[in-house]
Amino acid sequence: MNHKLIRILTVVGARPQFIKAIAMSRAIAEYNQEHQQQIEEIIIHTGQHYDYSMSDVFYEELKIQKPAENLNIGNATHGEMTGRMIIALEEKINDYKPDYVLL
Repeated sequence: MNHKLIRILTVVGARPQFIKAIAMSRAIAEYNQEHQQQIEEIIIHTGQHYDYSMSDVFYEELKIQKPAENLNIGNATHGEMTGRMIIALEEKINDYKPDYVLL
């Protein structure tokens, strides 16, 4: 039986998003184990929190996959970060061509 690979782009950047993404990432991994990996998850980190205690610690302590990309949009005003984030995410969506985007 030929199954189509589903590609999901998960965008994270702040603590609440990491916590929510963990549940989804674990569910995807569990599904893939039972169904011979039919879902590809690509994690994009916006980089709005750029120090260890605000982002990297989640990957290590909660054992989730590290992001494929870090947009490094931190260290600016909220408006500037939002604008840079939208532009960078549009580029990544065009690059990866996901079936779904989780924010």
